[in-house]
Amino acid sequence: MPASPKEVIYVDVDDEITAIIEKLQASSGKIVALVLPKRAAVFQSIVNMKLLKRTADSSKKSLVLITSEKNILPLAGAVGVHVANTLQSKPTIPSAPSLASDEPVSVDEIEVGEADVPAPAQGIARTTGVPRSVDDEETIEIDDEPAPRSKGKKAAVAAGAVGAKKFNKKLKVPDFNKFRVKMLVGGAALVLLIIFFVLANTVLPSAKIMISTNNAEIPTSLTVKSSPSIKEVNAEAGEVPGAIKEYKKSEVQKAAATGQKDMGTKAGGSVTLSLTNCSKEQVTVPAGTVLSANNLNFVTQSAVTMQSVKIGPNCRNDDFKAVSTAKVSVVADKAGEQYNIDAAKYAVSGFSNVNGSGDAMSGGTSKIVKVVSQKDIDDLKNKVVEAASASAKDETKKLLESENYFAILDTFTAKDPVVTSNPGVDAEAQEVTVSVNLSFTMIGASKSGLDEVLKAELEKKINKDQQKILDNGLGSAGVRVLSKQTNGDASFELDVKATAGVEQNIDDIREAVKGKKKNEAEAAVRSREGVVNVSVEYSPFWVSKVPGNPDKIKVEFDNKSSESNDE
Repeated sequence: MPASPKEVIYVDVDDEITAIIEKLQASSGKIVALVLPKRAAVFQSIVNMKLLKRTADSSKKSLVLITSEKNILPLAGAVGVHVANTLQSKPTIPSAPSLASDEPVSVDEIEVGEADVPAPAQGIARTTGVPRSVDDEETIEIDDEPAPRSKGKKAAVAAGAVGAKKFNKKLKVPDFNKFRVKMLVGGAALVLLIIFFVLANTVLPSAKIMISTNNAEIPTSLTVKSSPSIKEVNAEAGEVPGAIKEYKKSEVQKAAATGQKDMGTKAGGSVTLSLTNCSKEQVTVPAGTVLSANNLNFVTQSAVTMQSVKIGPNCRNDDFKAVSTAKVSVVADKAGEQYNIDAAKYAVSGFSNVNGSGDAMSGGTSKIVKVVSQKDIDDLKNKVVEAASASAKDETKKLLESENYFAILDTFTAKDPVVTSNPGVDAEAQEVTVSVNLSFTMIGASKSGLDEVLKAELEKKINKDQQKILDNGLGSAGVRVLSKQTNGDASFELDVKATAGVEQNIDDIREAVKGKKKNEAEAAVRSREGVVNVSVEYSPFWVSKVPGNPDKIKVEFDNKSSESNDE
């Protein structure tokens, strides 16, 4: 059987070099293309590459390796084996690296350079200085297209020159990282542009419509009576239902005890009491009477009675001493060593006609400890009351307003707080806890009732055919309490500044101007009854018309109203 012109052999990743050589020898093709798998370790040895080259030369076959792995290219170039990326690519001999010897080396020891890919004449790529296994004029074709027909040596040279020009031209490979960055930057810029467009045309644009009308201010004063016992409004008499609300609050505060007390023993002794005159026949000094000496107090422990005896000008003499004097035991009113005094004269509290003479006192000792003082309790109570009172007024007001009552703030009253302490005054302790229960009250009048009373009074002062009460002034009214009772009855004076004019509906105005240019919007509002002047302002500066969203349109009325005289 004649040899076929070419044959393709697919190499398995596990094939040994001997098996590949056998396949090459057994091939019947003149041109043998070995299709290499990825990471073919057997082809990464210079020795194996030489064995393949020698086998191909001895078998008079042209060998082409089909691979794109850069690690194999320098080895193939070193022994002069043709390489092609695909079966349809032109085979070339890669550039050969410089090797110090023919000893076997691994691919890691070979300097890998960029393959030189010239286009050879007659379709064979050649690298200068690399041995060839076929003649220079031989053409290797491994695809299905026929080899170009030679037209002589000059034509071949020309074709080689054209091919060289074609293959030597360096193609510029796009930098996909830069492309990706540009795409991300461009995308972010587009998102920001969209956001700005939405903000600029939907979120930020706003308009303010300032409207001046011929409204009139009507000052009015009237006296009102409110009571929980009133059930119906009497507008002519100024009587409305009322209520009284109570707000309770409990607080607990702790603080260090600051008092000091001598917990030692009390000194004691005896004192002889004597009458200084005989104006009374009998004088009794009860137990608990205070005797004072050296600015210290002692307390009698029992009652004593003295008989008044007068001889001559004197109340008594030595003969009647037992009758006009009495001896009594005393104890110091406080503990402490300072009460251990020597014999002294004593003044008797509550008895100007009795004096005392005592022996030395003894037994007093000192032991100072920390105790709860009355000041500690009072300070904590005041702190709680002050903190609670700051918010209690508002909280009591809210209780009234939640039931549609007008809160009369000047009726706010705080009841006496109920205070308990643990431990109590003079008790030995490092810390004291004070509990305070607070109670606050406030009187209110029915808001709807006050609206009715004000309406009746204000309608007497306007032309009802041309004006309406736009604001009865209750929200900013001045209140002066005339009287108040604990049951919730109150009498007070209301001072209001009501506003009368042509009623304007803000929602209607917004609908009338939305989406319009400035002149159109001003004309739409100015045509409404009672409007004197209109001013339209836009924001930000690039806005040229009123936004279409009514929520972005702010309507304000001029507060400079003309004052009406009472009729």
